[in-house]
Amino acid sequence: MQLRCNYRLYPTTGQRESLARAFGCARVVFDDGLRARQDARDNGLPYVSDGDLSKQVITEAKRTPERAWLGEVSAVVLQQALADLNTAYRNFFASLSGKRKGPKVGPPRFRSKKDTRQAIRFTKNARFAITAGGKLRLPKIGDIPVRWSRDLPVEPSSVTVVKDGAGRYFASFVIETTDEALPGGTHEVGIDLGLSHFAVLSDGRKVNNPRFLRKAERRLRKAQRNLSRKEKGSANRAKAKLKVAKAYAKVTDTHRDWAHKLSTMLIRDNQAIYVEDLAVSGLARTKLAKSIHDAGWSQFVGMLEYKARRYGRTFVRIDRWFPSSKLCSECATLQESMPLNVRDWVCACGATHDRDINAAINVLAEGRRIVAAGRKPAAETRQEAETSNACGGQVRPPLAVAQADEAGSLRGAA
Repeated sequence: MQLRCNYRLYPTTGQRESLARAFGCARVVFDDGLRARQDARDNGLPYVSDGDLSKQVITEAKRTPERAWLGEVSAVVLQQALADLNTAYRNFFASLSGKRKGPKVGPPRFRSKKDTRQAIRFTKNARFAITAGGKLRLPKIGDIPVRWSRDLPVEPSSVTVVKDGAGRYFASFVIETTDEALPGGTHEVGIDLGLSHFAVLSDGRKVNNPRFLRKAERRLRKAQRNLSRKEKGSANRAKAKLKVAKAYAKVTDTHRDWAHKLSTMLIRDNQAIYVEDLAVSGLARTKLAKSIHDAGWSQFVGMLEYKARRYGRTFVRIDRWFPSSKLCSECATLQESMPLNVRDWVCACGATHDRDINAAINVLAEGRRIVAAGRKPAAETRQEAETSNACGGQVRPPLAVAQADEAGSLRGAA
C-alpha cells in the first residue's frame, strides 16, 4: 500500500529562489508539451508520442537560446512535469471511452505562474537523499532543513516539494508499506453523518460538529475586507492576500488534524465500520452548501476507508438510497415520510426513536447484512442493479433487520 508522509520544509532565501526557478521550468515544460500536442491536432497531424514530445520540449529546447535556462534545474523535474501531462491525457482519453469510472475528466489545461500552489517531483533517479543531519538534499537546490514530526518508516520512492497558497513549503514522500493488522475484536459500529452532530454512532454516542469554518468566519471576513481595500498589483495587496491564505490554511489544518484523530479512534476501537455513501457534490449545491463544506464528510470517510484497508478492518459504504431514517430498527417498519424537522418519533410497534441513533443502528444492520451475504456494497452494484431493473428484476432486496447472531459471520473478524 502506498502512503504519503508530509513534512514542513524551511528553505533559505537562496533555496527559495532555486525552488521558484524549478517551479517555473516545470510549468514551462508542461505548457510547451500541451501546446505542441494541441498544434498537432489543429494541423491534422498524428498524436505526438511521449518520447517525441520529450525530445522536442526538453532535449532540443535546451539547445535554443529561448529555453537554454531549462538546464539550470534537474532534468528529472522536467521529465516528471511531462509525465504529469501524459497522465492527464491518459485520464482524459480513458474518461471519454468509459474505461475511467466516476465524474468526467476534461482535457489538460495550461498552468499559470499565478497559481497559488506550485509543485515539483523528484524520483530516485534524481538521487535525492536525507543527510545525516536530517536535511533533505535535492539536486541543484541544496540541503533543506526539515521539521521531522515522525520518522520515515521505509525509504521513500519519490518526494514532491510543494509550495501552498500560504507560502509554506512541504516535502511529500511516497512510501510503500505493508498492511499492519491491529488486534482483532468483535465490536462494530454504524455511523450516521449529519450537521447538528457530525457523527452519530450506533452505540448512542454523538460527536459534535466542530464547525471550524463558522468559528473562523469573523477573522476570515476581516482579512478579506482588508484585501479588497488594497490597490491591485501593489505590494500591500500581495501581503494582504498572503494573510487571507494563511487564515484559510489554519482552518484547513485544524479540520484535517481533528478528522485524523477521530477516524483513527474509530478504526482502532472497531473491527468493522459502516457508513452511508452521501451525495456530497449534490448537497453542496443547496442552501446548506457552506455547512456541507464545513463538515468535510468526504475527507473523513476517505480517511476511514484507507485506514481500514491498512489496518485490516472491514469498511462498507451503505447505499445513499437506503432509508435509514425512515426504517424502524425494532420491527423494520418503513415510515411513509420523515421530514428533517422530526428528530424523535414513535413507531407503530411502540418503539421511541432518536432519528439519528435509529439511522446509525439501521446502517449497522445493513452493513452486517451486506458483509454476511458476501456481496459488494450497494453503492458499487448500483449500475448492475439498474440493468437488472430494466429487465424486470428488483432494484434492491427487501428490507430486513440483521439479527444479533449475524455479527459472527463477518469475514476477517477475530
